[in-house]
Amino acid sequence: MANNFRDRLRSRKEDINSGIKEDKDCCDNPCIECRDGNVVCLNCGMIFQKEFIDNERRAYTPEEVNRRKRTEPRWRDFGPRTMLPNSKIDSKGHIINANGKTLFSRLSKIQNSLISSIERNFWEAKPKLKMLTSKMNIPEYIKDTAWKIYCVVAKKKLTMGRSIDGFIAASMYAAIRVHEFPRLLEDVCDASMTDRHTVIRSLGIITKDVLPELSLSYKPITAEQLVFKFGNDLHLPMEVQKTALNILAKAKQKGLSCVGKDPKGLAASLIYMAAKKTANRKTQAEISEIAKITEVTLRNRVKEISTKL
Repeated sequence: MANNFRDRLRSRKEDINSGIKEDKDCCDNPCIECRDGNVVCLNCGMIFQKEFIDNERRAYTPEEVNRRKRTEPRWRDFGPRTMLPNSKIDSKGHIINANGKTLFSRLSKIQNSLISSIERNFWEAKPKLKMLTSKMNIPEYIKDTAWKIYCVVAKKKLTMGRSIDGFIAASMYAAIRVHEFPRLLEDVCDASMTDRHTVIRSLGIITKDVLPELSLSYKPITAEQLVFKFGNDLHLPMEVQKTALNILAKAKQKGLSCVGKDPKGLAASLIYMAAKKTANRKTQAEISEIAKITEVTLRNRVKEISTKL
């Protein structure tokens, strides 16, 4: 079987080289190699064909599954690099005797006792932050800011007696507000599967004790930012979103006050009024569902804006 494969591979290379010699576009001294899935000439850059690899590794029996399964510990950003698993087989595949099991069990307990509480906290928090960043499609720089905030929270021991999930979600939302990224608190709560009250309580502690220490300013969300977010979620063209901003600018010039009003309600009402004048009309229920508000709030904000226009 192996010899037949080598023969086919050798004949394939000979066919490629013969085709290269006959090709007039290639240089006089071809140097053919396979790079990034393409058969190319390194001297002139001529691409001759693509290499497709479709031989997937499959396991059909339990023995093949155990032989091909990868269970090595992953490299960690912090903490000990060597882990002592509770395994009955050593690295060579031999069964560990009773004395060996007792020895490794004691070593594992000693290793766990040497790990600090902050490291154990980080081991639990880091994967949760990565999962939350992936679910919400958050940029890397906001994730780094959220991790800096949570590191200060853990070092101050603010998580003692409180929820780690709540502080992870609160750190992410605080980083979002620091960088003025258009995401709602409800989006963070839904992605982290954490109660809103828990996140708000943790967010209050972060804004009071952590952000001043890091010299970060918590910036409130504005209706202008949410107009573009809601417009993209509703698949509205850019002309409708610009019309909504123009309506808001005119209403502010004529005395509309945005103090004390939820920016979600203002942005949703502007989107509704702008889309109503075009062919891309949206119902109040659709806009309210996207903006996480009630239809009553939407109608009240529309009336307030209409009286100023």
